[in-house]
Amino acid sequence: MPRFRTAFLGRRPALAALLSGAAGLAMPRLARGQSARPLRFVPQADLTILDPVWTPGIVTRNHGLMVFDTLYGVDTGLQPQPQMAAGHVVEDGGRRWTITLRPGLRFHDGEPVRARDAVASIRRWGQRDTFGIALMAMCDEVAALDDTRLLFRLKRPFAMLPDALGKPGTMNCFIMPERLALTDPGTQVTEMVGSGPYRFVAGEHVVGARTVYQRFEGYVPREGDAPSLLAGPKVAHFDRVEWVSLPDPATAAAALQQGEVDWWEQPPADLAEALRGRRAIRLEVLDTAGSPAFLRFNQLHPPFDRPEMRRALLGAVSQADFMQAVAGTDRSLWRDELGFFLPGSPMASDEGMAALTGPRDLDAVRRALTEAGYRGERIVHLQPTDYPSVSAMNLVAADLLRRCGLNVDLQAMDFGTFIRRIANQEPPQRGGWNSVCVSTAGASWVNPAAHNYLRGNGRRSIVGSPTSERLEALRDQWFDTPPEDHPALGRAMQAAAFADVPFIPVGLFYQSTAYRAELSGMVKGAPVFWNLRRA
Repeated sequence: MPRFRTAFLGRRPALAALLSGAAGLAMPRLARGQSARPLRFVPQADLTILDPVWTPGIVTRNHGLMVFDTLYGVDTGLQPQPQMAAGHVVEDGGRRWTITLRPGLRFHDGEPVRARDAVASIRRWGQRDTFGIALMAMCDEVAALDDTRLLFRLKRPFAMLPDALGKPGTMNCFIMPERLALTDPGTQVTEMVGSGPYRFVAGEHVVGARTVYQRFEGYVPREGDAPSLLAGPKVAHFDRVEWVSLPDPATAAAALQQGEVDWWEQPPADLAEALRGRRAIRLEVLDTAGSPAFLRFNQLHPPFDRPEMRRALLGAVSQADFMQAVAGTDRSLWRDELGFFLPGSPMASDEGMAALTGPRDLDAVRRALTEAGYRGERIVHLQPTDYPSVSAMNLVAADLLRRCGLNVDLQAMDFGTFIRRIANQEPPQRGGWNSVCVSTAGASWVNPAAHNYLRGNGRRSIVGSPTSERLEALRDQWFDTPPEDHPALGRAMQAAAFADVPFIPVGLFYQSTAYRAELSGMVKGAPVFWNLRRA
């Protein structure tokens, strides 16, 4: 993309103004002592929604990892380890779990973390997240026995309880004070009081400019040798972390090269390649599970409420086209032939994949759409312009839908508006939408429990409200299926997904992150800020 490189070379004066007090950011000069220097980070998109239980947005999840903590955290092997929990006792044949909190846990307002805070947080999360909904359906009771112990009484044994409470991906089971966790799950929590390694500085949060975090001196890391994904000791070495919103990729690239920022979370493929080989810059893929991308439909309203419409489009999608737009031509950074589960996981298979890998025939797709009843209705397709990877895949999707003969109204907006729009269940003419491309964390596609998008539970499902009795029945069956039978069940679920089409997979990409070479201690799996140091 030559326009990016031209802008990249010619933006230095504007960049200096942006990162100075003239732009309202009032950032410390780089000449100050290193102890006074904050860590400056350019996130994938501006942080406009703070509640990580309300939205599946990854930028909000990353914010949640700064501010909150979880009872358990999964390691790089996706095995849950105690985090806020000191441990648990399982009794009554697996139907009674007692979890004890670690001593010394405190919220950022100075209050101790009590079992009733955890209970209220679990109940709220259990109405929003796929895994949480499944867990709560198995519970006869979730209660605080005293200030340090909480009790789960289950209808039947459920060995994956720690997996649910420590799940990676998005919509994690973050622990909030009870007074905040009692907020209706459909209403956003805006006061950020957690017990994580950093506290949110509300007075310095400027939407469209910056988000500020201060090290929480009262945080007590759990013991351990080294962090592993979301498990282990979370030691904060920076007194202050600033998230700087730089939606223009060329400006972000220049800021990183000049040392005005330390870490750029998601450089677009062309600029990442331009940065590669610079001695002062390191490029690395942190999340080696990758990011699955997919075309999602709003199934509450015509015309995508009809499965025939959704199935017709399977024959049009070229995953390679989407992935090259997102990640470039380097095949090591993306893969096609993505089904409905993460490649290499026990549930992944080639079941039904001919629908995506066979010859592409747009004439046949147009005929199938007509036979499905399409009569030229307007298709509202959304595009967040300030989130480069998601913006690119939505441009490809809109073009493809138009070539299939659909009347596409491509509506561009900032990412904050985008997140709110895809949560809107109203018809398109009243602020809703018809189709959109998004991506998520690959770890959430390993099994049906954590797979928020492979649901068929209507309005309770996030983003698009798909309905599929077959998918729901197979998902419920998974919880009672022994591991050796998971591959067969995965094939059955993928066959059902190709029939009912809750979404269309458009590929898997491995996002590079770029940071200054003096940083060390990056934790694999997610952009987290513990264990990170400046040399």
